Amino acid sequence: MVDKSVKKVSSGYSPKGNMGQTYLASGKSVSMRLWEDEPGGELKPPTQRQYETVGYVIKGRAELQLEGQTILLEAGDSWVVPKGSSHSYTILEPLTAVEATSPPAQVHGRDE
Repeated sequence: MVDKSVKKVSSGYSPKGNMGQTYLASGKSVSMRLWEDEPGGELKPPTQRQYETVGYVIKGRAELQLEGQTILLEAGDSWVVPKGSSHSYTILEPLTAVEATSPPAQVHGRDE
């Protein structure tokens, strides 16, 4: 049977994650989350995740360190973090960004 359901998620009622993210719409193989007005600060510790992430900066600036490369991200920029790659980031100016993860980050403890 094919799932043909339509979902609408109002971010005002969305669950929040432990890292400050707001979980938005989620399907079986992809999900979205919002990082809103994340404050600037120190370099986050390197991590590797078991999902692929694509994102888009709405406002603010950050530096993404990905497998030895440093990428400046500003409003209007998008990025990809491949599954399993070592990465970290520094928020340079309060950041608002939306990300999509595949498979969904919040399922089976992948976001912990």
